[in-house]
Amino acid sequence: MADAKREIERKYESDGSGLPDLTGVAGVAAVLDQGLAELDATYYDTADERLAGASLTLRRRTGGPDAGWHLKFPVAPSVRDEIRAPLSDTVPEEIAALVRSRVRDRELIPLVRLRSARDVRHLVDADGTLLAELSVDAVTAERLTGAGGSARWTETEVELADGGDPAFLDRVDKRLRKAGLRPSASPSKLAHALERTAGDRREPNNGPPAPRTAGDHVLAYLRAQRDALVGLDPAVRRDLPDAVHRMRVATRRARSTLRSFGSVLDREVTGPVAAELKWLAGELGAGRDQEVLADRLTTALGALPPGLVTGPVPKRLAAWADPRRTGTHAHLTGVLDSRRYLTLLDGLDALLADPPLLRAAGKKPAKTLAKAVHKDEKKLTRAMRHALRLPPGEERDLALHEARKKAKRTRYAAEAATAALGAPARTLTKDMKSLTTLLGGHQDSVMARRALRELAAVAHAAGESTFTYGVLYGREEARAAAAQAELPARWRGTGRGTPG
Repeated sequence: MADAKREIERKYESDGSGLPDLTGVAGVAAVLDQGLAELDATYYDTADERLAGASLTLRRRTGGPDAGWHLKFPVAPSVRDEIRAPLSDTVPEEIAALVRSRVRDRELIPLVRLRSARDVRHLVDADGTLLAELSVDAVTAERLTGAGGSARWTETEVELADGGDPAFLDRVDKRLRKAGLRPSASPSKLAHALERTAGDRREPNNGPPAPRTAGDHVLAYLRAQRDALVGLDPAVRRDLPDAVHRMRVATRRARSTLRSFGSVLDREVTGPVAAELKWLAGELGAGRDQEVLADRLTTALGALPPGLVTGPVPKRLAAWADPRRTGTHAHLTGVLDSRRYLTLLDGLDALLADPPLLRAAGKKPAKTLAKAVHKDEKKLTRAMRHALRLPPGEERDLALHEARKKAKRTRYAAEAATAALGAPARTLTKDMKSLTTLLGGHQDSVMARRALRELAAVAHAAGESTFTYGVLYGREEARAAAAQAELPARWRGTGRGTPG
């Protein structure tokens, strides 16, 4: 099985002048020589270097204490998550799955071989506790594709010990810079090797030009959602906190963009992709809604005074929540491995590569985008007026849920238009976020009451007390009533930032 490690390190270019005495760094009591390690790593990628383009590295390495397969994801400058799997001849399936959203049906092939003679030192405190590992690597790189090419260089790495304070690296950095070492211009050995061994010096990829037309703005927003969707795929597979929610939001934003800006992108062409985005959002929603509901009920139960908890309610709630979460994650992994999902990603790529632009796409953005946002606002206004006219009850709950969907669509349209429309669009986005938060809390209460009725029915059939479920149900009713009471004023407070 693969495991994960957070790697915090800094790289430096070395001119061969040696290292300073690091015992002068605050906290370092000794520098312990760990000897020389011979490392041999082969880096894998697609022929068009999709992983390198996303700053991901996948390697098979022998030598050293962590021989095996390593997949690294960038988290922040100098911070990466490293996924490890045991040594094998082919890419392990658990590793291959984490890059599937980028690789698709392309083959992973050996791209670069790096051989390093690593001189390792441990920086320890007075108690002998490891603070950081410092290594000086003499690297030989060999490109394994095309005409090939090779390069040699020396670099210094300082990797923080697990659980260490990142501020310690600042103190080491100051010492190294004073001794003449410079931060590496490349974020990784692979990036350095690709640059040094390229047979043809490529122009740097600076991304698409700055948006100028309405079409440029819409495509820039759609591209950002595609990138977020693909980038969050591994996090969903790893079951990281909030990953499903964020991926679902990116999916909804992409779909809303295709629906809201039909005057810019031809809906006859984008319609099938929008339909598949709706499908994916639904699949992701099952997991997210269940996660939110289980957390809501667990928190509510924990807030009750002990005297109001009768019967095995905590155990029953845990038994209800845990299998659903496990089953949902397994289902989501299957969705992300499906041909349907990968075809959807290909469809998004195709739209961005050859967008079906209409005449309005070439116009100046302000008027075109504001008109689209106004159109979504009008639909929201009709939905809110209808919901607020209804008496409390199931019909109103459904109407408020529909209004929430339209408020989200208005929010995403305003987000997409913000770069062109400025402050008015930002204000509208903020207003819509406030409105959807209130409506979302109300909908969560509706779903919580439905779940509590189901749990109470099961408890009753088992001869258990249903008192606690009733208490929780009553509290959820009160929360829903409070949200509905607040809604008219919240609604009146929106719309002040309407673009145009």
